[in-house]
Amino acid sequence: MLKFTGAGRTSNCDGTTRRDFLHVGTLGALGFGLPQWFAAQAAGAVKPGASDRSCIMIFNLGAPSNMDLWDMKPDAPAEIRGPFKPIATKSPAIQFSEILPRHAQIADKISLVRSVHHGGAAVHDAGWQMMQTGRLFAGGVNTPHIGSVVSYIEGRKTDLPPFVVLPELMGRGGGNLPNGQAGGFLGKAHDPFALNADPSKPDFRVPDLLPPKEIGSLRLDRRRKIRDLVDDAVTTFEASENAALLDDNFQSAFRLMTSAKAREAFDLSKESTETRERYGMTRFGQSCLLARRLIESGVRFVTVNAFLTVFDEITWDIHGSKPFTSIEGMRDIVCPMYDQSYSALVEDLDRRGLLDSTLVCNLAEFGRTPRVNPAGGRDHWPLCFTVGFAGGGVQGGRVVGASDPIGAVPADRPVGPGDVAATIFHSLGLDLETTLPGPAGRPFPLVDFGCREIRELF
Repeated sequence: MLKFTGAGRTSNCDGTTRRDFLHVGTLGALGFGLPQWFAAQAAGAVKPGASDRSCIMIFNLGAPSNMDLWDMKPDAPAEIRGPFKPIATKSPAIQFSEILPRHAQIADKISLVRSVHHGGAAVHDAGWQMMQTGRLFAGGVNTPHIGSVVSYIEGRKTDLPPFVVLPELMGRGGGNLPNGQAGGFLGKAHDPFALNADPSKPDFRVPDLLPPKEIGSLRLDRRRKIRDLVDDAVTTFEASENAALLDDNFQSAFRLMTSAKAREAFDLSKESTETRERYGMTRFGQSCLLARRLIESGVRFVTVNAFLTVFDEITWDIHGSKPFTSIEGMRDIVCPMYDQSYSALVEDLDRRGLLDSTLVCNLAEFGRTPRVNPAGGRDHWPLCFTVGFAGGGVQGGRVVGASDPIGAVPADRPVGPGDVAATIFHSLGLDLETTLPGPAGRPFPLVDFGCREIRELF
């Protein structure tokens, strides 16, 4: 790694010496580097007319079982209804499963769409693409994540990136397909900034974003000293033949890495022990808390991956037998963690007056089979599933659409991935008639023809 931080000098394999001023190159593992990121973010500041609303997208890798959680069928045969009972909630229109008791206490703030479906293959990665971009990739065209579109259209509010993924990008899904968690044809400048760290760890710090320890030792927290040091070091650096390594966006990159606001946004030690424990001292719980902090600090779009892969960890992927999760594992491990953290996030946003300006959407790649399989679990089912919304102008306590008596297909108000994307864009104040610069410079619609926001939510 090339380094530019201090008075010392370093050499690399071509024999060139460079002033030890700023670490560069470490962001390559994330798919982009700071200079390139700022170069393509030429607008830099918030674009005129940009919305003040933000979004936290919780993506439930593995796909929760709607029949066991939020679209229960208590009157169906046992092999359909499963082992759990519905409970009353704070909304007369909504019943939740008994294994989501804290969801029941905030049901008046949540609305459900029980008639989502898509025609993609019943493999995780295909569903990830469709539900995060509104489309299935085809013809070699990778469409951008919803957060990447927001990054492109609205830009950033502060020194922080406009689009962040916590705790890291999705891993493998089994289909060997792109997962949709990238800028697609909008370019790597609109890829999310991935944390790549577990915020629940005692030694948690943000790789690559925050300044290296050498910078802290130089007391760069004082803006005057930052400016003096930058001016002196850049003057020396620009005199070398390697000045081309950094372009006109160097100072923007430096500002991000030395931003006191960025450091504070990622500093969970600023939260009380009580607050951290309310969210749960888990990777998902602390990611939800960090998402709230980032939204408060000006990040426009945060995706929280509830899990990182469907392999080698207990997830929503309840096929019923190893190496996948059993229905008991969902009951005893996944649901208590999720119930605690999600309810804490919604309550915390509401208490801080942020819920109306922050859309919290709960998505998944598909649902689970109506019938319990021989192992006691449920398999992949893209033909009907449930997603949830809270805040961001959404009226809580509502149910839109319905599945048939066994949860197999939509019985009322079918909703596709494009409609879900349109709903998020609508909440964020984007014009659905907007076009993007698509492949070969051709205009590309924000959402496909016929896709509209789920108007009953608003």
